[in-house]
Amino acid sequence: MSKRHYAFGIAALFLGSSLAVAQQNTQKKAAPPPMTFFITSAGPGNGANLGGLAGADAHCQKLAAAAGAGDRTWRAYLSASASAGQSAVNARDRIGKGPWHNAKGGRVAQDLADLHGDTLESARVGNTLTKVTALTEKGESVKGAGDTPNQHDILTGTQPDGRAYTDAADHTCQNWTSNGAGIAQVGHFDRTGGPNISWNSTHPSRGCSQENLVSTGGAGLLYCFAGN
Repeated sequence: MSKRHYAFGIAALFLGSSLAVAQQNTQKKAAPPPMTFFITSAGPGNGANLGGLAGADAHCQKLAAAAGAGDRTWRAYLSASASAGQSAVNARDRIGKGPWHNAKGGRVAQDLADLHGDTLESARVGNTLTKVTALTEKGESVKGAGDTPNQHDILTGTQPDGRAYTDAADHTCQNWTSNGAGIAQVGHFDRTGGPNISWNSTHPSRGCSQENLVSTGGAGLLYCFAGN
C-alpha cells in the first residue's frame, strides 16, 4: 500500500469514528425526558375512598414503579379540606415545581403557574393537557368524551387554581376516605375549549361510590406528578 493510500485510509477511519461519536451524541441529546406526569390507568376500585392522601400517593407510586419510574417520588394531585384540627392541603403544593412530561416525553407544563394559568380559549401560553397528551403511566390514551365508556372525570377535589375549597361543603369525599356520603370535584383531561371546561375543576361527582363515579363519566382515576 502506498503512503498516499495509507494516509487516505487513516483519514477515512478517523472520519468514520468521528461520525459515529457525533451520531451517538445526537442520540443521547434526543433522548426524551423522564416521565413526571401521568393519569392512572386504573383507580383503586373503591370509589373515592382512596385511603386518604397517603393511600392515593401510594397508588401513584405503585403504578409508576410497575412502569419503571419508581425511582421518583410520586404524589396524587388532590386537595383536602381542613378537618379535625388539620389544615387544608392544596393539590398544587404537593407536586413539586415542574417541569412535567408524559410517558412519551411530551411536556405538559413547565411550572405551577403554567399548569394553572391557562384556558384553551385564550391566547396565553399554558399547559398542554388534552386527550392527546394526558397519557397513562403506560403511555396509553384514556377514554374520554366520545369513547365507550367515557372516563374523563379525574378526581381532584380542588378549585381551578389548585387550592382546596374553603367553604363548609364536602368536595373531597371526606378527604378521600368515603365511598358513600359526600361528593368529589373532578376535572376533564380531554378538554376541548369552552368557558366551563377545566382539567382540574369542572363539576362535582354524583357521589363517592364507584357506581356514582362511573355514572357521571369517571372511573376513580387520578393525576399523578413526580415532584422535583
